[in-house]
Amino acid sequence: MATVNSSSDPLAIHSVDEFVFSVPDLLQARHFYASFGLDVRAEDNGLALYSYGHAHRWARIVPGNHKRLLWLTMGIYESDVARFEQRLATLGVARIAAPEGADPKGLWIEGPDGLALQLRVAAKSSPSQPAPRDFPPLSNNRGRAPSRSEIDRVHPLYLSHILLFSGNVDAAVKFYEDVCGLRLSDKSGSVIAFLHTPHGSDHHLLAFALGGGLGLHHSSWCVPSIDAVGLGSQQMEQAGYGAGWGVGRHVLGSNYFRYVRDPWGSYAEYSYDIDFVEAGHDWPAADHPPEDSLYVWGPAVPADFVVNHELSSI
Repeated sequence: MATVNSSSDPLAIHSVDEFVFSVPDLLQARHFYASFGLDVRAEDNGLALYSYGHAHRWARIVPGNHKRLLWLTMGIYESDVARFEQRLATLGVARIAAPEGADPKGLWIEGPDGLALQLRVAAKSSPSQPAPRDFPPLSNNRGRAPSRSEIDRVHPLYLSHILLFSGNVDAAVKFYEDVCGLRLSDKSGSVIAFLHTPHGSDHHLLAFALGGGLGLHHSSWCVPSIDAVGLGSQQMEQAGYGAGWGVGRHVLGSNYFRYVRDPWGSYAEYSYDIDFVEAGHDWPAADHPPEDSLYVWGPAVPADFVVNHELSSI
């Protein structure tokens, strides 16, 4: 995939290249994410998350005393490195040293809420076209539902987005717009906001929810059908992870969802049929009422769904 961008194109990161977090129990993390349907590999003194059939490494999990988001790597085009260096200098954004265990290459800066943020040359891993959508066949005098006796495991296709907690959503949005070149898709007041890249991505590749400070709320993984959302939910319940939220449908992003709670209070989401923002096109961003910020339909939101459990371990 291309790592070159025209100088006339918008200066912006093109992907969430990788997110890195710590957990106190790698065996438990392996069980959770393998049960979710990801390809979990032992790498770099921790675990790595891949999706089956995709060469990209989406995340790393390293040992730590607590579950905590450690750093975020954003993919940029090779031809944009000098342009980003100039932007950082113009905006007075200080460079920082890479965290211990991180790749020192690229441009390291401090993002909102103290997050270590790396801008690194990488192939574009965010989608460049809408996500696959599998539909049942039309009625044709025979049953169309999948056979329960022939159910396959759900394997997500790729990382769609991550949602982070922030102590100041408006400040986070401004930083990622001004520094990283992302654009607002939608928001609801100063409580939640969704950002996409002008190089083409799902409705959001990065989102923020008000949560008192830094934290990883959820990672969202594309699946190709509403059946895959339901089967994934069943798959996780059978593996011992029945807590979560959904099945339901979002207003902002339009996707159908099932959030599965992990052992540390954050979530992994099965996501189907999310909106897509094509490269070079403007999205009609808006500020939506609170009742539209979470869902159109679905079960009641869990009481602690937007609680930043990472703060309790500081």
